[in-house]
Amino acid sequence: MLKALIVDDQPAVCIALQVLLEIHGIPSIVAHRPSEVLDIISAEDIGVVVQDMNFTEDKTSGAEGVELFRAIRRLDPDMPVLLITAWTSLETAVQLIKEGAADYLAKPWDDEKLLATVKNFLRLRELSQENTRMRGRSQRARKALAGRYDLRGLIYASDAMHNVVSLAVNVAASDAPVLITGPNGSGKEKLAEIIQANSRRKDKPFVKVNAGGLPDDLLEAELFGAEAGAYTGAVRQRIGRFETADGGTLFLDEIGNLSLSGQMKLLRVLQTGEFERLGASTSRKADVRVISATNTDLAKAIAAGHFREDLYFRLNVIELYVPPLAERPDDLVPLIEYFLAAHAPADRARPEMTAEARGALLAHDWPGNIRELANRIQRATLVCKDGPITPEDLGLAGAARAAEPPRAADTPVPCPREGDPEREAIEEALTRAKGVVAKAAADLGMSRQALYRRMERVGIIMERRPKS
Repeated sequence: MLKALIVDDQPAVCIALQVLLEIHGIPSIVAHRPSEVLDIISAEDIGVVVQDMNFTEDKTSGAEGVELFRAIRRLDPDMPVLLITAWTSLETAVQLIKEGAADYLAKPWDDEKLLATVKNFLRLRELSQENTRMRGRSQRARKALAGRYDLRGLIYASDAMHNVVSLAVNVAASDAPVLITGPNGSGKEKLAEIIQANSRRKDKPFVKVNAGGLPDDLLEAELFGAEAGAYTGAVRQRIGRFETADGGTLFLDEIGNLSLSGQMKLLRVLQTGEFERLGASTSRKADVRVISATNTDLAKAIAAGHFREDLYFRLNVIELYVPPLAERPDDLVPLIEYFLAAHAPADRARPEMTAEARGALLAHDWPGNIRELANRIQRATLVCKDGPITPEDLGLAGAARAAEPPRAADTPVPCPREGDPEREAIEEALTRAKGVVAKAAADLGMSRQALYRRMERVGIIMERRPKS
């Protein structure tokens, strides 16, 4: 069980705090000197530090408390520190709140307030540790997968994407057709590359076709080839994509936009494995594995008569859904770092990014997904000149304003982060408080400023709503 560490040079204060906490089932350890604190934190399961601001007689500046707080932060940046302060060091305590202290209480403290605050910081610390353990397991699983398979340099950190990639490499060894669904720019083509790279066909051709962009009059020649003279302008023999991909993989992108006539022609070759060059009288065979992709809801397209059901079942032996970037926020930070490095100008150092710019990136809902993120960062690296990247450089000034600390009338916008219990506890408190941050903070036993800091750390974004 996590313990509270009480740090105060006055034995009477330590006894009072220790008795109060232990009566309510909270184990505690006492340190009378700052020099003891770091060793105790390293050796014991400490969940919250309750520290005074002065430890020497006649010292009232709070400088000793500042030094101790900063030492704790260097040792364990996530350790909640509750400052107990007299009026003479109140201003210093407020400054430490800005540096990351969990909260402060003035002497003489209110027992109920102190108990509620300590209990909630211990609970959040437990949740944070559990979240860290879960993230550690996820990270180890990602490293193991990357060590065993060729992931083609895919950048991701979310459990949602890990599940998709795991399924992709598991089905790669078969020759079954795969249908990859998901919005534009989410990484469908990269997933197709991963399947091909881990298949028995990895050393054979990997041919990509934008199936939805082929007009009907060129479809047959593009996919199946054409003999010289088969149509006006065909002055020499043309090898089609199926024939080019023989022995390898054919990736048909935007399959949902293929015309009904084109769907019928594709269905025939998938059913028989045979095709004819345009203008030829003999059939040919090609050993091709087909991977297709679409951002279209094919079930709705079938119901509307826009897509053949028999072709759907031919293509969709295995379906992989790539979620939009908005549904996997854990992927944002590694992708941001990757694109900053990839698009850094060759003639100067990689540009830094202001806190407001990072906040704007995290607040944006990314309708264009990874493709939009890459484009915005590339644009920003080109226009920021010698200064740091700002929201204006990213074209996200509006998102930066939306990410500012909200008013009490604002409401939380959920941005699910799978497997984050600390986040869930805060979201539950915000829901109970109907989005009023001050009420949620009181429910959690912390100040509003402390809650804002935790919300920022776990990625909870508040959206401004006009008052009615």
